[in-house]
Amino acid sequence: MNRRTLPALLAAAAVVLAGCTSEDHGDDSTAPKPGTLRVLASSELSDMTAVFDRVRKDTGVTIRPTYMGTLDAIDLLAKGKADGKYDALWLSSDDYLRLRPQAAKKVVSETSIMSSPVAIGVRPATVKALGWKPADVTWSQIEQAVEAGKLTYGMTDPARSNSGFSTLVSVASALSGAQSALTDDDVLKATPRLRKFFKGQKLTSGSSGWLATAYQRRTDVDALLNYESVLKGIPDLTVIRPSDGVLTADYPFSSLASTSSATREDVRRVTEDLRTTAVQKLITDTTHRRPVVASVPPAAGLDTTRRRELPFPGTKSVADGLISAFENDLRRPSRTIYVLDTSGSMKGDRLSRLKTALTDLTSDFRNREEITLMPFASGVKSVRTHVVDPRDKRAGLDGIRQDTAALSADGSTAIYTSLEKAYDNLRVERDTFTSIVLMTDGENTAGAKAGDFDGFYRGLPLAQRNIPVFPILFGDSSRAELQHIADLTGGRLFDARQGSLDGAFEEIRGYQ
Repeated sequence: MNRRTLPALLAAAAVVLAGCTSEDHGDDSTAPKPGTLRVLASSELSDMTAVFDRVRKDTGVTIRPTYMGTLDAIDLLAKGKADGKYDALWLSSDDYLRLRPQAAKKVVSETSIMSSPVAIGVRPATVKALGWKPADVTWSQIEQAVEAGKLTYGMTDPARSNSGFSTLVSVASALSGAQSALTDDDVLKATPRLRKFFKGQKLTSGSSGWLATAYQRRTDVDALLNYESVLKGIPDLTVIRPSDGVLTADYPFSSLASTSSATREDVRRVTEDLRTTAVQKLITDTTHRRPVVASVPPAAGLDTTRRRELPFPGTKSVADGLISAFENDLRRPSRTIYVLDTSGSMKGDRLSRLKTALTDLTSDFRNREEITLMPFASGVKSVRTHVVDPRDKRAGLDGIRQDTAALSADGSTAIYTSLEKAYDNLRVERDTFTSIVLMTDGENTAGAKAGDFDGFYRGLPLAQRNIPVFPILFGDSSRAELQHIADLTGGRLFDARQGSLDGAFEEIRGYQ
């Protein structure tokens, strides 16, 4: 399946750490040092540093992770792009991988290391107001609270994050009444209820780490849907596992078929160490995940009550169809302003790269999405808005492509003045996920200064202050300047100097 044909299903890597498109420790294209495993890992495993250190001490083997969204990692495997670059795979789940034969054949061993079920974390005051008994809460009760306007929540994007996809499957299975693995008929049956359920989603994200941080900034979001381990790491949340069932991540550590016998022996040694009593205890105590070794008790505070385990979709078509339905019909639509530097320094290759990235990105835009292009230099040059109307998608997409092709480079760089203009264009509230993407190749040289923008932003109404800016570091832009904008507005910095400009634009899709 080509990710361009299923919008946003297999988009660029969703990475936990701000300011980079992946976390690695060297060039993955080169052979590793003896005793080093290059591991392609789910982004949420960035909390495993203490475990990695313990494994190195126990075995002499260094785990060198590259963090990536689970679905994108699977796409990388299926296309053969992981061959020779990685030695092991450590995803939250291999369930979707098994539905893709081209990816599954790249894996030669799988050993579960730990587990964490999908759950909902709710503010204690909201639990009390709803009159819930945490041990008895069902997905239907959550649905009723959402429909009554008494519960809002955030969750990760199912097209990028396995926690989001597992949550989507859990909700769809429960609300459809499916007695076995979801079918297309189950999804169709549940669609009216799912559409109502997802009206409660106020916050979206490409990664669990950013979602947790963004949630703690917001006062208008009551809950988070994610893995139990993530929710347990957030202060002041009542963590509930719905009694009618959830999906559970089992975090299998796997050898890749392209590796040598010596490397597979290192994988075996690491796997054995990860399942020792001492390391299992370290895992559960430091990450809130559940041990898979029966003799090791779960960390304090983890509910040991048995819950129904819901089955994963049995076919790729059902899994892909569910994500497509979510992206284009079930979820709240997106509204994004792209504030694009077209100053003189963008002439030539940089402008060409921007045009290519934006043109390619049009294949990822969802139904009902509103996209505004705001090119700037010494000031804003134009403001053009397009809507991807499902009745005539081509018209909106062609409009974006035409405006992109017409971009030209000249003038100075008025970053802050242009951002103020973007916020001014968002004064009318909409029932959308709203964000601003800032792409610049240089520092601010004209118009408002940083302090002026800080004052402007702090003077905005709360609804507008909840609109994040996602800056892209490109060319000669200042990391400090762009990181400040991201921190101030609750956004996240993306680094196109480490990766690619089109990759940065695509990665941001998980946050829109």
